[in-house]
Amino acid sequence: MGFVILVAMGVYLLLSLGVIAGAISYAKRNGKSIKKWVWGAALVMYMIPFWDWLPTVAVHQFYCAKDSGLWIYKTLDQWKAENPGVLETLVDNKNWPHQRIDGKDVAKINQRIRLTYEESNELFLHRWPDIRELVDAKNNEVLARYVDFSTSHERGHAGWSGWKFWLHNESCVKGRGGAIEFGKYYLQFKGAEK
Repeated sequence: MGFVILVAMGVYLLLSLGVIAGAISYAKRNGKSIKKWVWGAALVMYMIPFWDWLPTVAVHQFYCAKDSGLWIYKTLDQWKAENPGVLETLVDNKNWPHQRIDGKDVAKINQRIRLTYEESNELFLHRWPDIRELVDAKNNEVLARYVDFSTSHERGHAGWSGWKFWLHNESCVKGRGGAIEFGKYYLQFKGAEK
């Protein structure tokens, strides 16, 4: 795949140089500004594959700053205080069985705790949300929530990581650390091994 991308980029570069050479020739023949025609042709050839690069980066950064993060609504100690002796009775589901509930992928960590993944469609300008929640199944209380955004959508869906590699961004800058902290948080609720 990488070879195909390199060949396509090389062909497009040659085509772009041909268009710029044609713009120079046209400008000379018709007494037009060579500089304006060269820059105009170069801009058009640049915009054909890259028209969405700057808007995608801007929108991704905006939503990362505005909506991404990790929120712990209840610590393990708080949950244990509200549910005395329950954590010791929970048994970890070895394979964490999954099912679809209300458009979410729900993994059953144990008898009480559920890990949900909200699989959303692409939002504006190649932006996919990654929303995960840790939920107490007894009362559907959200214990923690993690939100991140990707412009490459690495979770098994066709994204831009192939031929539009410049749009590839797996997460927000602060999202990488938040994902690790979220993982550490929910693993506290696993319970005893079967």
